[in-house]
Amino acid sequence: MVPVRALAVDATSYAVGAAAGLDGEITVLAGVPYVTKLRGDGITLTRGWGDSAFFAVWTRQANWTGQPVPAEVRTYQDLQRFVKARAQAAGLDVSQPFPFRLSGTPVEVDWHVNVDRTGGQPITTALFLESKANFVARHEPMEIVGFYSEHDQGVFITGAPTNFMHVHMVTRDGQSAGHVDAITLGPGMTLLLPRPR
Repeated sequence: MVPVRALAVDATSYAVGAAAGLDGEITVLAGVPYVTKLRGDGITLTRGWGDSAFFAVWTRQANWTGQPVPAEVRTYQDLQRFVKARAQAAGLDVSQPFPFRLSGTPVEVDWHVNVDRTGGQPITTALFLESKANFVARHEPMEIVGFYSEHDQGVFITGAPTNFMHVHMVTRDGQSAGHVDAITLGPGMTLLLPRPR
């Protein structure tokens, strides 16, 4: 387990992960933790300083460079290709994991929060995939943090074999945060990549 306090060190901290016991999602954006859990019929969102991550990926990154996302980049797969292409063009080593951010208002985001549906059984891939509460955000301004890697399936990247991203979002009103499953990007969005050292 990784304590939230270890993920959210300062304003250069960014992280995504699943909360301990599959009881929620953890997102750290510029040093601010957002821990989202399902409670009753809805979600609760706290700063979660006492929580821990079942698994997580994180970075400390102070220098980002932004660029507009072109209109033809619309879907999750489009975004994945764009992130890799722009990272390569910026001189990042795409054979190694790297973080990225998006800022703007997507048309639609399908997202989820982990909720323990294992019934006390050991966590398997199948049970992990079933342990989700699904939501949809439409035309919500948000900040998105993600990590790209082509070599970390089953480590911090889940889903289809062609998925190379783990992506979370936080709405700008601070009311919702969680794991992004699908996205339709909107006009005027910005991709931010680490400035190469």
